[in-house]
Amino acid sequence: MKIWQSIVEGVNSLGIAELLGLSSSPPDDGEHPGLREIGFTIGVIALGAKMARVDGDVSEAEVEAFRQFFQVPPGEEKNVERFFNLAKRDAAGFETYARQVAALFPDAPEILEGVIEGLFDIAQAHGPIDAAEADYLAQVARIFGLDSARFERAKAAALGVVECEACVILGIDPLATDEQIREAWLRLVRANHPDRLIAQGLPEEAIAMANRKLGVINAAYDRLRRERGLVAA
Repeated sequence: MKIWQSIVEGVNSLGIAELLGLSSSPPDDGEHPGLREIGFTIGVIALGAKMARVDGDVSEAEVEAFRQFFQVPPGEEKNVERFFNLAKRDAAGFETYARQVAALFPDAPEILEGVIEGLFDIAQAHGPIDAAEADYLAQVARIFGLDSARFERAKAAALGVVECEACVILGIDPLATDEQIREAWLRLVRANHPDRLIAQGLPEEAIAMANRKLGVINAAYDRLRRERGLVAA
């Protein structure tokens, strides 16, 4: 059964609140298969919609940024739009969704970091990030349990407005040795590799996020490699 068929049927029979509560169950409990994927999908859509709402009216630029970030599967646009429109009515209640998504990945902070990166994309879609949006991003990151290094890396990947952006993305000091740069790159590639997420049974939206993140990591490494005249890995 496709993930969106499961979501639609679950909402029709239980309602969004009840479905969200169920999806906090262990992902392999046998009684409710696919709830981890459902919890992730609903949670990310809600966080994206409420991010767009924080500064007032939801702009088309913010909606398009969400589409680019979440990469809606072909044929599921209407389903995603339905949940997005429900969640964007106001910014209140985002904490519940943030806690839900965080609970699904207690040992995979790189996935949560990818969600923050996408929220940064939405926040800056219509112009500079304002105080309300910055506070929203900080609160979600805090609920996710992300440290400042991961938060800054997500910000750098999305906005590219920090000194030595590539260094921040790789989590290294600008004075790091060539070997330290390579080790950091390999560590991040392993942590963010889509195969790791596929093995966890995550939906294709999460795999698309991982592919995007991997591209950012590789681009940062290539930039530093060229600047230092390093040979290809």
